[in-house]
Amino acid sequence: MGIHNEIDIICLIEQDYWMMNILHNAQSLELPDWWICAGFVRSKIWDELHGFTNRTPLLDIDVIYFEPHNLKEETEKEYEDHLRALDPTIPWSVKNEARMHIRNNVPPYESSTDAISKFPESATALGVKLDSNNQIILTAPHGIHDVIHLEVRPTPYILDNQLLTTLYEERILKKNWKSTWTKLEIYYS
Repeated sequence: MGIHNEIDIICLIEQDYWMMNILHNAQSLELPDWWICAGFVRSKIWDELHGFTNRTPLLDIDVIYFEPHNLKEETEKEYEDHLRALDPTIPWSVKNEARMHIRNNVPPYESSTDAISKFPESATALGVKLDSNNQIILTAPHGIHDVIHLEVRPTPYILDNQLLTTLYEERILKKNWKSTWTKLEIYYS
């Protein structure tokens, strides 16, 4: 299957029972402004573009939401426990993006999509969720060009801050994605 646009990405996910089950489980929490983001979406696309028949294992499934009136980390852990009860085989990670600016030492985010827009790489700045009709919605604040063209580059937010640029470079080395997805092109500016 070729991946040329957002509809192709949505179709790819719709055809993946494992991913759809994860989306339904996350939806059951009824979190405000929730998304499953980052590697969950990116890795599926890269696996498909590399012709992999087996899914590349994920270290975690990032479920994010935005609730500025409850910044307790314990609440996130309760949501993780609930998701683990639904499916203990999934490495759930739940984070309230209304709190994450404190941990990241940056100005507050305005929404989950705003937080996604500030992820390190444009190819990772992706999120999906189900709407009330169980249709997949995709958010891609920097578009999908990079992810579908196997290009990894820093987001504008990272480029605008020298300290964050250094962290991006360290992250690229640590992740070593090219060892798994050999067709990737890595850019530093």
